[in-house]
Amino acid sequence: MESRHLFTFLVVVETGSFTRAAQKLDYAQSSITAQIQALEGELGQPLFDRISKKIILTDAGRRLLPYAQEISKMHAMAQDALRAGSEITGTLRIGAPESLAAFRLPGIIREFRGRYPQVQIILKPGACWELTDFLRSGELDIAFLLQPETEYKDLYVETLIHEEMALIAPLDHPLVFLEEVEPLHLKDETILHTETGCTYRTLFEHYLNSHGVFPDPNLEFWSIEAIKQCVMAGLGLSFVPLVTVRSELAEGKMAKLNWNDESQRVATQIAYHHKKWKSPALAEFLLTVQKHGIEWNTAIADVQDTFSRKKGYFRAGKSMVQ
Repeated sequence: MESRHLFTFLVVVETGSFTRAAQKLDYAQSSITAQIQALEGELGQPLFDRISKKIILTDAGRRLLPYAQEISKMHAMAQDALRAGSEITGTLRIGAPESLAAFRLPGIIREFRGRYPQVQIILKPGACWELTDFLRSGELDIAFLLQPETEYKDLYVETLIHEEMALIAPLDHPLVFLEEVEPLHLKDETILHTETGCTYRTLFEHYLNSHGVFPDPNLEFWSIEAIKQCVMAGLGLSFVPLVTVRSELAEGKMAKLNWNDESQRVATQIAYHHKKWKSPALAEFLLTVQKHGIEWNTAIADVQDTFSRKKGYFRAGKSMVQ
């Protein structure tokens, strides 16, 4: 069974037409027909029904399709492996929710592209449940997930960092001046939500609901940037990963409320399919990701250590005054 016949079969399935397949492959239509007939002759069964100018897969064609797709993937992998001796090339299809795509991935991609400019990167946004489905279907090579630490039977998952969350508010909001904000304080507040299905929104809502607080679900945004601008404009409060608002907090454009986020925290994880072959490009990308994960955790540890030392200093000073 010739691989080129299988590739032609896949293109015919993809385009739905012998004519369009010939155009895509730059073959004569008679060549397409001959290759499909040769494949059918070898298998002893027709692969397509030709009905009123339409081609439809027969039962044999449907059974052959997943094997042809797998052979096509293995062919691409073999090409990548042979090229790896000199230069790392290929394509990486990466999935991530919007907040990670905007605030965790840029540094990773910048460093990786600086080292391997011949690798094409395709970034696909999505919710965590969508991204795991894309990994299973082979549409993605790797996904970044923002969710409570989760394991999957068919996916390899690694936690990079536990994300601190922030309940943000306009600078002049009355809750800014409270030593601790409780769920009941939010009973009559306007909450600017991230999209439905967002894991940390779900955790936050469940926490509020468990305390008898049910925010209006009608203000929903798909963009973290839009949420930040609306909070700064005084339209309401929002619950987001701290990494997405660090610069605005540091610049004094908004306030972080004294809110206990411990039960609502999520982790940034990477995931890929257990059966996924690690191309040279993917292997190097994973090393870059793990390096940045270590740097993120080191930065958090340094901040916590500085805060602890300052806290101890102030306590000691208070004792001395007394």
